[in-house]
Amino acid sequence: MRIFKSTWFSRFADKESIADESLKDAVNQLEAGQFDADLGGGVFKQRLARHKSGKSGGYRVLICFRQTERSFFMYGFSKSDRDNITQRERDDLKKMAKILFGISDEQLDQQVQTGTFQEIPNER
Repeated sequence: MRIFKSTWFSRFADKESIADESLKDAVNQLEAGQFDADLGGGVFKQRLARHKSGKSGGYRVLICFRQTERSFFMYGFSKSDRDNITQRERDDLKKMAKILFGISDEQLDQQVQTGTFQEIPNER
């Protein structure tokens, strides 16, 4: 499983002090079939706890996920900042997931090289 963060999400995670380990845990939960919401088209919503706090007041992250292949952290928000995403945002994420799942590993490596995505090391 390769795990990536979009540039936007990486800035969000840095600002909110969300560790890569928390992101890997979220992907592991998805792989185990544990998720908060399946938005369709390979897009999932997962809750993340704030540092030293619980999930209920934490973050919501949107992940483009394909079992055993790739995960892309695309968007995140604090539950205190907004309740949910719009239908248009959901539709846009589904379109993006389709594109991301269709690109080759070489194209993806190029996106990492240009800074569009950051890969999270995922040794098991």
